[in-house]
Amino acid sequence: MKKIIAYMIFMGFCVTIVRAQESPKTRIPLIGELAPKFTAQSTTGRITFPDDNNSKWTILFSHPADFTAVCSSEILELAAMQEDFEKLNTRLMVISTDAVSSHIEWVKSLESIKYKGRDPYKIKFPLISDADREISKKYGMIHSFSSTTKDVRGVFIVDPSERIEAVFFYPMNIGRNMEEIKRTLIALQTAEKNNVLIPANWNPGQDVMIQSPNTSADAEKLLKQKSENLRFVAWYMWFKKLP
Repeated sequence: MKKIIAYMIFMGFCVTIVRAQESPKTRIPLIGELAPKFTAQSTTGRITFPDDNNSKWTILFSHPADFTAVCSSEILELAAMQEDFEKLNTRLMVISTDAVSSHIEWVKSLESIKYKGRDPYKIKFPLISDADREISKKYGMIHSFSSTTKDVRGVFIVDPSERIEAVFFYPMNIGRNMEEIKRTLIALQTAEKNNVLIPANWNPGQDVMIQSPNTSADAEKLLKQKSENLRFVAWYMWFKKLP
C-alpha cells in the first residue's frame, strides 16, 4: 500500500513538472521593463505594438469580453476624453478577448448611445482582438490552464521608449476612473520633462517636489538660495513651483 501511495505521489509530481514546462509563463510586466510585443487584428486594422507607436505614449486598456456593462461605460468615458489624450501625445488601445467581428458590433452599438446627456462619440481608438488570449497572457492578466477571463482588467501606461511606466488592475464589478488615469499620465510626463517628483493627490498646475537633500546641512544651503520657486515643510521635503 505504501508503495502505491508513493508511486501516486511521484506520478502527480511528474505531471506537475510536465505541465509547468508545457505552459507558457505569465506574469505582469514590471515598471521599467519593455512592454511585451504583440501583433493582432483590430477594428482599425492590423496592430503591431509597440513597434508602431511613433514616439507616442500609449495606454493599453484590457477587457474580459465585449458587451459587458462596466466595460461599456469605460469605453464611453474614453471616447469622451479621446481628444484630451491626443493632445497629450498619447494613443489609446483597447484589448478584449472576443473576435474583431464582435468588436465591430460593440463599437457600432456604443456609438449610438447618449451617455450622461452627451451626444454619441465616434470611437477613434482601436479595439484589439485577443481571442486566443496570447496578449492577456503576455501581460500577466490570465493564468495558464485558466478558463476565465475575469482578470483581464489591466491598464498599462507605456512611454515613447516602449517601457512600462504605470500599471493598474481593477475587478470586473468596479469601473476604472479615467480622470485618475489621465492624471497619472500627466504626472508621469511632468516628472519626466522637469526632472521632479509628484506629491500625493497632485493635480496639474500644483507645486511639485524636488529630490530631497542628502543631509540637513545640504538643506540649509538650499534654504540660503532664497528662491521664490522653492518652499519646504521639512528639510527632506521641498516643493517647487513650475513656470
